[in-house]
Amino acid sequence: MEFTNLNKDRKSIRKTSTDLGSMVFGKVPPQAKEAEEAILGAIMLEKGAFDTVIEILKPECFYVDAHQRIFKAMQSLAGKNSQIDLLTVVEELKFKEELDIVGGAFYVTRLTNAVVSSANIDAHSRIVLQKFIQRELIRISGEIIGDAYEDSIDVFDMLDDAESKLFGITNNHLRKNFDEIETVLVKTIKRIEDMRNRQEDITGVPTGFASLDRVTYGWQPTDLIVLAARPSVGKTAFALNLARNAALHPTKPTPVGFFSLEMSSSQLVQRILSAESEIWLEKIARGQLEEYEMKQLHDKGINRLTKAPIFIDDTAALNIFELRAKCRRLKNKHNVGLIIIDYLQLMSGSGDRNANREQEISRISRDLKGLAKELQIPIIALSQLSREVEKRKEGNKMPQLSDLRESGAIEQDADMVMFLYRPEYYDITANEFGENNKGETHVKIAKHRNGSLELIKLKALLHIQKFIENDNDGNSQGGSMPKSGNWKPVSGGSGDDAAKLYINKESSMNDGRFDDMNF
Repeated sequence: MEFTNLNKDRKSIRKTSTDLGSMVFGKVPPQAKEAEEAILGAIMLEKGAFDTVIEILKPECFYVDAHQRIFKAMQSLAGKNSQIDLLTVVEELKFKEELDIVGGAFYVTRLTNAVVSSANIDAHSRIVLQKFIQRELIRISGEIIGDAYEDSIDVFDMLDDAESKLFGITNNHLRKNFDEIETVLVKTIKRIEDMRNRQEDITGVPTGFASLDRVTYGWQPTDLIVLAARPSVGKTAFALNLARNAALHPTKPTPVGFFSLEMSSSQLVQRILSAESEIWLEKIARGQLEEYEMKQLHDKGINRLTKAPIFIDDTAALNIFELRAKCRRLKNKHNVGLIIIDYLQLMSGSGDRNANREQEISRISRDLKGLAKELQIPIIALSQLSREVEKRKEGNKMPQLSDLRESGAIEQDADMVMFLYRPEYYDITANEFGENNKGETHVKIAKHRNGSLELIKLKALLHIQKFIENDNDGNSQGGSMPKSGNWKPVSGGSGDDAAKLYINKESSMNDGRFDDMNF
């Protein structure tokens, strides 16, 4: 016996009902019919008018259906490099069998009689665009109202859908104009002069590692940086080092937004405390601290971190629309100068059911690059590597660009791609000179749009979640193995003068068990 799901396709059925956006007090939707007529007439009179209009308007921007069809006919002619005038437009409409639908040749002719020249075509086009955006806002608002009454729709899916639609208006119809080279030159020369007169070599957000800063000059505004490695190599630990170094830099402290899709905020703070206080992570996680270690934790860790402008969000399965909204708020409210995402493959897609995972990741990376440009800040996105690394022969485990997991457009969109590689991860215990290489970490810059490709060596002290320059002797061991003690996670205060290590508690992962080995 088969059972029928009465709720199946309930949402799609409801969507066919009356558009609530068109029922607002019985008002006529915003429109500019006369401006539409003037635009179409001007295009048929002036040779270059179409090029001006096409940068501003799309066929759907026209309110009158006949005007949409006429503009599409003009687009077809432009695509064939044909002249756009009264006769060619009429013939194209005949070919499409739409001439009678738009009102015949008489109506098309009347459009040319309604305008004298194309002098104001830019202004007319922007009026039509404004009316279209108003209509879109009404339509989207109506759909949101309809969804809000529907109990069968998840409220968070509804929010994502609403933000996606609103962003679509901005992304598709509000385009940036050309910049004259003279204007760009003035800005460029000023930036060159500022860099020339600076007291230090770092022009972006400091990395905290002198060897890395010499290559990158700091993380540069608008750059998308991809940091990739195999699991448990130390991606999160290294990313937290970068966040801590930027936020606590002595001369250029930079607010940092850290989005963790894998670990809870409590787990991240434990790692930051371990690195800052140089106390073993395992001892902190289990609360097995001696009195002197508790004092060390407060003096070197908590007291410094309360001044660190680090903002942590541990929302699981974050999508690009939520991320974009959160980053904009962080930028406006706290002027963050660096965003770190851990990690790319855990982000959820846009909801397009027809897209495969590679296409979703490609869109996410493309949107992250757009967000970096919009906010004028660098974004560091952590990424997993595919298993192809493991399949290569012994001694050839250094990651390559082709190893990026679900790469798609990641390599193309990124301004910089860095790989983290530790020889001991593959049981390689000595370097080419036979010396012990415990903790040796290679940061390979495999792509650098604005600089050179380099291999930088650091030393990983993962027991305290810290990376140091390779010439450091690395004697910071952070005490002995756990014995006893009782330690509770640091808690944020309240008020403007309280701790600035902010945490957005949203993920159910906060209740999960701590994994000591998940570095």
